[in-house]
Parts: sequence; structure tokens; C-alpha cells
Amino acid sequence: MTNRREKLLEIQDLKQHFKVSKENTVKAVDGISFDIYKGETFGLVGESGCGKSTTGRTVIRLYDATDGKVIFGGENVHGKKSKKELKSFNRKMQMIFQDPYASLNPRMKVSDIIAEGIDIHGLASSKQDRMNRVHELLEIVGLNREHASRYPHEFSGGQRQRIGIARALAVDPEFIIADEPISALDVSIQAQVVNLMKQLQKEKGLTYLFIAHDLSMVKYISDRIGVMYRGKIVELASSDELYNDPIHPYTKSLLSAIPLPDPEHERSRNRIIYDPLQHNYDTEAPAMREIKPGHFVYCSESEYKRYKEERK
Repeated sequence: MTNRREKLLEIQDLKQHFKVSKENTVKAVDGISFDIYKGETFGLVGESGCGKSTTGRTVIRLYDATDGKVIFGGENVHGKKSKKELKSFNRKMQMIFQDPYASLNPRMKVSDIIAEGIDIHGLASSKQDRMNRVHELLEIVGLNREHASRYPHEFSGGQRQRIGIARALAVDPEFIIADEPISALDVSIQAQVVNLMKQLQKEKGLTYLFIAHDLSMVKYISDRIGVMYRGKIVELASSDELYNDPIHPYTKSLLSAIPLPDPEHERSRNRIIYDPLQHNYDTEAPAMREIKPGHFVYCSESEYKRYKEERK
């Protein structure tokens, strides 16, 4: 059960702009704000190129933020930090990467990949303790201790992603950013990895930022969901609320694209195409507004009134 009173992460007006040329700047993340509470899974969804992975990488400080704040455990992630403070931060926050093939060093044995964080933070008292920890982590993620002496190329995609999860868990983090952790995997393996993440969250009290473009899987794992479009969060609500009553036209478009294993439904499915030009923001500035308790939508004042009226 999510403890809604304890914020673990606060993102305040975060911007991540990339200068591509003198005249051209890509606003990958353009002023987004949301909170993540201890013990919950916050899903961030949107099509490719909307800025969701850039958000994750900026939160964990792989990119320096252009503007805005990331407050983790009461401290600004992008503030000036000593080496010691950075080391402590890196232990509390870890990342599971999208590509289980590219994110593991092919020249390193699995034991050394998993123990990298253990070595950096000096968490093992001896070589035997180090190996015991590696074996324990392998078993936690559903692999065998014999796998420790093998190399990444000897494993399937699903197994490699489990190794990536074991590596992230090795330093006992509080918060894990999972950047499309299942998109490179077969559908049959995706559910296994997501179920593993849910189980680990329960056992270890983990908090997740789960980034994906597959809305059906995000609904399954997330407590709350933020929908991202062109660097902005356009809708934010609890998982069930977002699915049962989508408000922003872009969210409706994403939901209409989810296929169901029902041929009759698929034949008659009405696919909604989102047209960003339907909003007139020249005269009315858009902002995140609360339409229902805990349900926020990026809209103008007149859109806000219309959305409220529709729900009466």
C-alpha cells in the first residue's frame, strides 16, 4: 500500500533542452512537475521521442538539467555535490536500462557485473562475502548461482534483464528508474520480468519510476501514471482512473491503440487520431489543472471548464 504522505522524489518544472545548432534547440523535457511517493510505482508513458527516457536520465543525473529541480530525499539532485555525496546518491538511486544486450559489458563475467556496485561502495567484507552476495542476488532474480561464472552472451534477453535487475539491487537502493525494461523482450518474457519487479517491490519496499510506451503493461504495474507528449506531461492520474476516464485527447488516442485479444472488438475498434492543432493556446495559456481529485490535465481555462462540465 502506498504511503501517500511521504514523498521520495519531487520534480519541479524540470527542463532538459539540447542545442543541436545555433538556431535550433530540442526541448526534450519542457517544464514538467510531479511527485513520487515512497513504495509506489509511477508510470511514465508516451510515444517514442516524447522525452520520457530523457526525464529518467535527468532524474538520475546522467544528464545535467537545463532548469528546474529534482528533489530526492529532501536534497536537490542537481545541486553541487562532493564526491562522497554523489557516491551516497548513486547508491540510493539505480537504473535498469532498456537494452539488456547493450547495457551489460560482454567482457565481464556475470559475477563482476553484479558486484560492480558492491566493489565501488565497499559493501563486501571479503571475497567470500562478495561471492555470497552475488549468489544471493542471482537467486533473488530467479537465476542460478552457477550463472555467476558465465558471460552475458550465454543468456537470453529475459535472463540478461534479470542480471541487470540484480546489478541494480546489489547496492540496496531505495529508488529504481526502469527505462523501458521490457521493450526489447518477447511478450512471454515481459510478464515474467514485470512480475519479478512487483515481487521485489513488495519484499524490499522499493519505489519505481517505470518508463514505457506499452500502456497495458504500465497499467498492470503502476499506482499512478503520467502521460507525456512532446516534452510535457498532458495527464496525470491513478492507474485505474486514467483508464476508466481518460480526459486529454492524446491519452484517449493512446488508449484507443491498445489491441485486445478479441477479433470482434478488433474489427470494430475505433482508433482515435490525436491532432495537437485542436487546442487553441494562442489566447489562453495551458497549465496542469485538477479536473477531479488527484486527476490533472494540461489544458486551457476554457478546456478545463468543458472537461469539468462533461463530468457532471
